[in-house]
Amino acid sequence: MHRLTMATDTKELGYTDIHEDVVRSIVKTGPKYYITLGTAASITLLCFFFPWFYQLYYGIGAAGMNHPGVWGTYLASFIFWIGLSHSGTLLSCVLHLTNSSWRKAMYRSAEAMTLFSLVVAATYVMVHVGRPWFIHWAIPYPNQMELWPNFRSPLMFDVMAITTYITGSTIFIYMGSIPDFAAVRDRTSGWRNTMYTLLSLGWRGTDKEWHRLHWAYTFLAVMIIPLAVSVHSIVSWDFAMSIVPALHQTIFAPYFVVGAIYSGTAGIVTVMFVLRKYMGFEQYITKLHFDNLGKLLLVLSLLWTYINAVELFTGWYSGTSEEYEALGFKLFGFYAPLYWEMILFCAVAPLLMFSTRFRTSFVPMLILSIAINIGMYTERFLIIATSLSRQYLPDAWGVYVPSPVEISIMVGSFALFTTLFLVFVKIFPSVSMYEVKETMPTPPLKPIPPAMEAMTPAPSGSPA
Repeated sequence: MHRLTMATDTKELGYTDIHEDVVRSIVKTGPKYYITLGTAASITLLCFFFPWFYQLYYGIGAAGMNHPGVWGTYLASFIFWIGLSHSGTLLSCVLHLTNSSWRKAMYRSAEAMTLFSLVVAATYVMVHVGRPWFIHWAIPYPNQMELWPNFRSPLMFDVMAITTYITGSTIFIYMGSIPDFAAVRDRTSGWRNTMYTLLSLGWRGTDKEWHRLHWAYTFLAVMIIPLAVSVHSIVSWDFAMSIVPALHQTIFAPYFVVGAIYSGTAGIVTVMFVLRKYMGFEQYITKLHFDNLGKLLLVLSLLWTYINAVELFTGWYSGTSEEYEALGFKLFGFYAPLYWEMILFCAVAPLLMFSTRFRTSFVPMLILSIAINIGMYTERFLIIATSLSRQYLPDAWGVYVPSPVEISIMVGSFALFTTLFLVFVKIFPSVSMYEVKETMPTPPLKPIPPAMEAMTPAPSGSPA
């Protein structure tokens, strides 16, 4: 078996090649990009904002949520986007602390995926509460009404978690991009030069600046790892702290964290494929990245399968009729086809990644990563739909079906994420130039021509 390395398949790259390729991806824009951006922005407007404004005008009743399904796809989508945000920055931090060289070509885009997933998740909070003009009530600020948030509310858990994580992720991605902003600044002119001059904060590349950057970057990496784990644990408490059958489980915190990293890693595979295929980064995003991400996905799929089995057996061993009913409804009830689709996509299909040939095949990995995230969205939906539909009293049982407004907003959220990411790749360098150069051998110094050597002045104090 051949060993995958960071070496490219076509040619040896030099420092200049990296700068030219990354700057070209920012400066040169073809018609396909504008068509894709226009399509994504249009879908965002038609499928996300218009239905949301319709719901604001007619009330939250436009959604399909009702008794007993008082939560629906809005909360499921919120959990999905929070989960998708986890692997980007978290994986980047872990690989940075372990000094993994294969991280350096992919981490910038993975961190962008984290940032924009959090933005979409925060937007879903406003969609879900129904009256977003009162969202400032969730912020503890002095006011004349003496109104303070209820810190025991799960809504406050989410607000505090998102605010903290999005702040840390924004600082982390911006700080790591400063040297690349300076590199783009020195290779552009006009308004781009002005923009990157401001973004680079006067970076000159001195030893002191590099030392401070590496120290601060490592400090943030150490801080963000426990923060990322705590964020999705807090989200899981929205459910686990209730007394609803199938939700009141102590395993929900690790269950949500593993599921978040699982779906986020699958999202990274999708983003890496798009960057490699359509942004011209074949030389930097290689089979090594897909092979390592495939191994990580395989491990996470096994962990996710184990925790799912533990959750099922917990309900079975409880010995209560409510848990039995909720368990039977999940496995064999109205939503059973969705449950077994989730098992197929998230537990069975990932076993293909035991094969090295599969892990290093780009299109199959893309298809599998999309299938995994379809299954993970289904999982978040089933957590809500199968639990709230079967609570304690049979007279309160029902079936929740999303309304067209909810489905449209869900589709529009993916378009919103795509729009934000397409704007990002034209502002931020998608590949970290200075960190990729760290993985390359130092180019040999060229000998000084004899004519130039004769013109070189002798050091002071040396014999003439």
